[in-house]
Amino acid sequence: MINAKEIENKVIELLGDGSAFLVGVTVSPDNTIVVTIDDDDRVDIEFCEKLHRDIESAFDREVEDYSLEVGSAGLTSPLVLPRQYQKSIGGEVEVLTKAGQKFYATLVAADDEAFTVEVTKKVKPEGSKRKIEVVEEETYKYADVKYVKNVITF
Repeated sequence: MINAKEIENKVIELLGDGSAFLVGVTVSPDNTIVVTIDDDDRVDIEFCEKLHRDIESAFDREVEDYSLEVGSAGLTSPLVLPRQYQKSIGGEVEVLTKAGQKFYATLVAADDEAFTVEVTKKVKPEGSKRKIEVVEEETYKYADVKYVKNVITF
C-alpha cells in the first residue's frame, strides 16, 4: 500500500516555493490517492494535470497499482490550513463552532494559532426601545470550530 506521507513529501517537493500549496493527501484502502491543492491566487486545470503527471512519474505503477486524483480545494470546501484563512481575509465566511453555534461573519485576521472575524449583532442598549446593529470582533482557535467555509454571493 502506498504511504500518504511519501506522496505528501513528493507533492511538497514538486510544488516548491511557488504560490500553490498542499492542502491534503488521502490514500484509501483500495489505493485511491486524492491530492488536494490550493493556491494564493487560483488553481487551473492545466496546473492540476501537470502535477498529476509529475506525481505519476515519481511512483511506479508496476510496483503499486493505484488510482490518482489531483484537484483543488473547492470554493465551498472548508478552510483547512492557516494559509487558506489568510487568503480569505476580507471575505464573508460561514463558521460552525464545536459548541454548535453557526453564524456568518467577515474574516479579518488569521495566524498559525487562531483567526478573527467581525460579527454583526443586534443588541438593545439599556433604555432604548429598538435594537441596533453592532460589529464585534471575535477570535477563535482552529481547534474550537468544526468548519469555516467561504460564502459565495452573487
